[in-house]
Order: sequence, then C-alpha cells, then structure tokens
Amino acid sequence: MSIRPETDEYPALAEQYVRLVPEGSLKIILQNQHDITRLLLGGLTEEQAAFKYAEGKWSLKTVVGHIVDVERLWNYRILRIARGDVRELPGYDRDIFALEAPFEDLPFIEVLKDYSAVRQSSITLINHLSESIMLRRGEFQNHPLSARAAAFIIAGHETHHMNVIKARYLLP
Repeated sequence: MSIRPETDEYPALAEQYVRLVPEGSLKIILQNQHDITRLLLGGLTEEQAAFKYAEGKWSLKTVVGHIVDVERLWNYRILRIARGDVRELPGYDRDIFALEAPFEDLPFIEVLKDYSAVRQSSITLINHLSESIMLRRGEFQNHPLSARAAAFIIAGHETHHMNVIKARYLLP
C-alpha cells in the first residue's frame, strides 16, 4: 500500500498526520518507524523516561504510552471498517486516557514492549487486508474514513510525536 489517501478519505483534522507520512510502502514505513523508535528510545533511563519538558506536560513515558493507546484506537477503526461495520466510529478524550493510563507506574522497558506489540499487531492487521478492503470507508467525526487513511494516520501520529520527543525530550 503505497498510495496516499485522498483528502475525502479522512476528516480535515487528520491532515496534520497524513502529510507527515513519506512516500513509499506504508508497511515498510511502519516497520522502519518501529525500528528507529526502539533504537532511539531503547537505551533511555527511567529518569529520562520520567522527564517533562515543562510544567503540566506529559512525561516522555506518557507520550510513548499515548502513541500506543492511539495506535490501538486506530487499529480498532481499521478493523471495524475492514469487517464492514461502517457505523459512526467513536472518538476519545486523550487527557482522560493519559490520566487513567498505567504508563507512569510501569518500567519504561514495559512501555516500549507494549509499543512493539501494538506496532506488530498493526503491521499484521494491515498486511492481511487487500487493497480493496483498505479503500472501504466508515464514518468518523461526521466524515468518511477509509481504512487506508486510518493506517496513514497511525504512521503520521507517531511521526508527529517523535518529532516532539526529539525536539523537547531528548535534549543534547
């Protein structure tokens, strides 16, 4: 799956993520993202993972956990669309998720293991869907959403947050 989704396949808010995905095979992009993220974050200490760059901001550990939770949500949306359940897909409240998530209490290595497990699940799910299934659409935020666009949003969302991590958390 190398063809970028059209703008009518996702809500306007998702454009910020879709545009961050480079050209190429999404399956390869997702695997490469995983490998780079694990390499970049795998050697961090608990102290580094607990770092917050400003008052009221999430720790690095929570940001990675947020990436995991959001990827799970988009996988659910992909699965619903792929299986033909095209009813309105629910949103979520990221602040409630972050507040209720266990990430701050987990060793960072466990958060990274969770990240890897979810990413491998994403890759497996996407690999098992045909091009025609990836073009199927459901409804999200009163707008059509294709399974393909949802997969691109996964990649773009991680890129967005990894850019923030590099700029704000991994100080030279």
